[in-house]
Amino acid sequence: MSQKSVCVYCGSRNGVNPAYSQAASQFGTLLAQEGWRLVYGAGDVGLMGEVARAAQASGGDTFGVIPVHLLQREVGKTDLTRFVVTETMHERKKVMIMNADAVVVLPGGPGSLDELFEALTWRQLGLHDKPILVMNVDGYWDTLHTLLDQLIGQGFADTSLAEFIIWVDKPDSAISALRQLLN
Repeated sequence: MSQKSVCVYCGSRNGVNPAYSQAASQFGTLLAQEGWRLVYGAGDVGLMGEVARAAQASGGDTFGVIPVHLLQREVGKTDLTRFVVTETMHERKKVMIMNADAVVVLPGGPGSLDELFEALTWRQLGLHDKPILVMNVDGYWDTLHTLLDQLIGQGFADTSLAEFIIWVDKPDSAISALRQLLN
């Protein structure tokens, strides 16, 4: 059985609620304890840095992908198991999702939303069938959940869109769901 990889989309900032950093750190630790590889944006700042450092501290395999123009801004974490530099953001997102068996979205900003919506759109179009989990730490993504329901309710998306996202509220719930989905 080959090693499973989980792509994590999350903020390059920590946000104001300490629960976000705690969830990122705990999730990185749990990923490593499961023996799963972390695939993420290769930054050493914000929640990205939290999840990666925790995975590394627990002996986890880490695969980071960063575009050349963000190397300094996101402080490219070069001590990862695998560190890939791409030319563009689009290439970064493609490399990340193609090297993962599942996607987990932690709190984040516009970049995390961009990544989520691209993964969701690609799933809707049949370009992949990987599970997509949204970790709704302390209700951070509640308004996103409402927005997606509105898209469906107003006829701009098929009801299958809601089926493509698995909502969890904490790291251990995400791990439990992933265990079922990846086996």
